[in-house]
Parts: sequence; structure tokens; C-alpha cells
Amino acid sequence: MNILILGSGGREHTFAWKIAQSPKCKNLFVAPGNSGTAKIATNINIGVNDFESIKAIVLDKAIDMVVVGPEDPLVNGVHDYFLNDEAIKHVKVIGPQKEAAELEGSKEFAKQFLYRHNIPTAAYESFTKDTVEQGYAFLESLTPPYVLKADGLAAGKGVVILNDLEEAKAELKQMLVDAKFGEASTKVVIEEFLDGIELSCFVLTDGKNYKILPTAKDYKRIGEGDTGLNTGGMGAVSPVPFATPEFLNKIEERIVKPTVEGFRKDNLPYVGFVFIGLIKVGDDPKVIEYNVRMGDPETEVVFPRLKNDLVDILLAMANGTLNTIDIEIDERAATTIMLVSGGYPEAYEKGKEITGLEAVEDSIPFHAGAQLEDGKIVTSGGRVMAITSYGDTYQEAIKKSYQNIEKLHFDKMYYRKDIGFDL
Repeated sequence: MNILILGSGGREHTFAWKIAQSPKCKNLFVAPGNSGTAKIATNINIGVNDFESIKAIVLDKAIDMVVVGPEDPLVNGVHDYFLNDEAIKHVKVIGPQKEAAELEGSKEFAKQFLYRHNIPTAAYESFTKDTVEQGYAFLESLTPPYVLKADGLAAGKGVVILNDLEEAKAELKQMLVDAKFGEASTKVVIEEFLDGIELSCFVLTDGKNYKILPTAKDYKRIGEGDTGLNTGGMGAVSPVPFATPEFLNKIEERIVKPTVEGFRKDNLPYVGFVFIGLIKVGDDPKVIEYNVRMGDPETEVVFPRLKNDLVDILLAMANGTLNTIDIEIDERAATTIMLVSGGYPEAYEKGKEITGLEAVEDSIPFHAGAQLEDGKIVTSGGRVMAITSYGDTYQEAIKKSYQNIEKLHFDKMYYRKDIGFDL
């Protein structure tokens, strides 16, 4: 098969690394890709939302399957674009159609879905700039901390948690009236704060059958001890030590089953990955959010633990035969540590040369914001590289990642030294 992956991050490098291992994959392309995917696939320099150029590549390279990495093209309807075009509708697309992708595209849509299907989540209300006064009143009715979420896509940065009521009101005004997150915050969801420890659950579905991948826990804040600004993720651990079989059973029965059942009941066409952001409150799981793709950096610890041929799984998803697949998981733990550009998640410089990769042993560097320039690998984004390792315990795996990070260098390189600290 000829396979095209859309995206350019660590998640897409991990997809490429896993798909390239399959004897069923003949030619592998990544658009636009990065310096990591360049070594194992052919990068094509087109944007993930440039559907016409994607179609041209699909026809030119006789692509059989398109695997969509990020959420943007899904929310913009890339799957529907294929289905509505005679020339490419035979191509298998992994990722939900536009209507189902609203689960990530709109926080309010996701909340309504959760409520409709009695899936445990935080209480909430949503507001626009015309109802900002009601928003202030709703904040006054809650006990702190206050959780404000921009309704639309804000690249993982549209959630603000504040302890002070006046600050929360000011933030609500900034989001709604001053359009802090642009289009994404024309509507804002305010919800009750859930106190607990977070984890991520990854589900594969063909629309009716589902399979659950290993759980992972990622670390969102830039600073050690989970302080500072939110990022796209600074590291991850899999499996999650506190996710006991009993707790995992609760996740499946109370959340995964009614979610997949909900797709069917609501007629939401869904072939792809469901990433369920969860929080463990007491002994019970509740849903924080849905994402309609794999997580990043969680993919960098989940896929390395998957023993199956990923192409077999993707084909079963596309063909509606996921029930015929048995998921096999590596018993070892996997951890990843994200190396980021100095200044991230705020302003940072690009084009810094990355050295020391040839010295890495016993870890897998998954490239993210990194590109090839004149034969050198240079930084091209905020999150530059994820260093993944295996271990009999997550502590051992983390230690290996840190040992290899010592060998790597780029100007102003930063990483958290406490991944796994809270486990």
C-alpha cells in the first residue's frame, strides 16, 4: 500500500516510524513532515489544510490510505472532501468526518454530547459576548478555582484556570469581548473545577467496534512541579501506574462504551482515534475533553508499546472489521521527555542546530519542530524533539531518556527534569 500521513509533529514521526515497520506499507509519504520523517519516508511540502494539493499528491502517488495526524484538517472536513470527490473517494481516510470532529472543534458540542449520553463530566454553562454579564454571575455561583475554555481550537492553549474571582471575570471579558483567542473564543465554556489527577485514554473505532490502547499521562505545564503556562505537552508516561484494572474497567463501562454508542445514536460518522482526556476524582473517572486524533506527546509512548502491525489495525478501522483484531501490548513501560525551544510557549527563536543525535543509544528520538536545512537538523518549532525510552519500570525508562538528553544540544534547549514526579 501507498500511505500518506498528514502532519509535521512528533506524533506524525511516531506514526511514520510505526507504519514503516509494516510489510504492507510499500511507499510512505508525510505532508509536510519533519527531519525525522525525512529519514524513513518521503516528505512533501504542502500544508495539512491545502486539500487541493493533497488531492493532487494522492492521485500522483497512487495513495491508498491517508492517516490524518492533527485536528485542524479533520475539523475543516478533510474526510468529507475525499468522500465528496469521485476521483479520490475510494481512498481510505483515518480520522472522523467533519460533523464528528466537532467533538474537538467545539467545547460546547462536546459538553452537550457528554450530557446527552450520561457520560460523567464537570457541570458547565457557555457564554458569548452578549451574555458576558450572565457569565460573571455564573462565576460568582461557583467555588474557585474557575475553569474557562475557549469553545474553538486554540492549539491547546485555550483553557485558563484561575483562583481569583476578579481575575476570572477579567479573563472572561478578554476572551469574549477582546477576542483573546480570536475566532476560538467567540463562545466560552465555564465549568466546575474537578480536583484529581489527569490521564489520557486512547480508543480506536471503526464507528461501531472499538479497541482501547494503553493509557498515558502527559505533563502540560512548562515548569517543574506542574507550574507555569500550558504547553502542547512536556513529556508522557505509559502505562499510568494509578490506573488499576478496576479503574480501567470503570473507564470502559462508563465512558468508552457510551461514547462509541453515542456516535451510532447521534449518527456521527467516526473512523479513527478518540483521545479522551480524563481526570480521576476520588476513585471515579470523569471526562475533561475529547480530542479526535492521537495525542502528542502521548503517541510517542503509546505506539512504541503496541506490538501489532499498525497498518493491519488501520485497515480494520477503515473496513469496519476492528472486532477481528486483538491488540497486543508490550509489558514494558515507555516514557518520553520533550525538548523545547527557549522561551516556549511564548516567543522563541528558530533555526538552532541540533547536535548529538548520533550518540543517542537505547532511546528513540521522535522529531517534532525540527527540519533539515543544508544537511543539518535545525529547530523549527517550540516543541523540538521527544526522547522516548523503554524500561521495566517507568522510573528506569525516564532515567534512560534523561541520560540520552545529556548528549543532545541546541541553543537555549529546555526540558522538564521532573517528568513522572507525581506518580
